[in-house]
Amino acid sequence: MDLPRPIHDFLLVFLGSGLILGGLGVVLLTNPIYFAFSLGLIFVCIPLFYIPSNSHFVVTAQLLIYVGAINVLIIFVVMFMNGSKYYKDFNLWTIGYGFTSVVCTSIFASLITTILDTSWYGIIWTTRSNQIIEQDLISNSQQIGIHLSTDFFIPFELISIILLVALIGAIVVARQ
Repeated sequence: MDLPRPIHDFLLVFLGSGLILGGLGVVLLTNPIYFAFSLGLIFVCIPLFYIPSNSHFVVTAQLLIYVGAINVLIIFVVMFMNGSKYYKDFNLWTIGYGFTSVVCTSIFASLITTILDTSWYGIIWTTRSNQIIEQDLISNSQQIGIHLSTDFFIPFELISIILLVALIGAIVVARQ
C-alpha cells in the first residue's frame, strides 16, 4: 500500500502513541482488568504496523491470535481471580520498584536516542504488486490466507465477535 507521506507519518505516530499509552497502562495501572485492557491495546497496535508494508494476512493472523485468543484468555483469568486478596497486601512503592524504574528509564532513554539518530526515510521497503495472481500461489495455506483476509474477512470477524459475546455472557451467568 503506497500511502502518502503525511498519512504514513500520522499512522506511525498514532500507532506509536497507542503502544506507549498501552505500555504505560500495563506498567502503572494497579487494577488487573485495566492492565488486561491496556495489554489488549498493545496487541491491537502492534499488528497494525504491518499495514503499510502490504502484509494484511500477518495483520489478520496476529489480531486473531493475540487479541482474539490470548488477550481474551487473560481477561477471563483476571475476571475469575479473587481481587480482595490482591489488594490487601499491596504496597504503593518498594525498593524493587525504584530499581526497576531506574533500569526502565535508562532503557527508554537509550531507545529514544537511537530512534532520533536513525534516518528512517533512508530505508528501502520492498513490496509486491497489489495484484495477487492465483497461479503464483503454490500451497493451499497461502490460498486460505488470501481468502480469509479478502473474501471472508468480515464474516470471520463477525463470528469471532459473536463467540466473544457468548463467552462474556457465559461468565456473567456463571458469576450470578
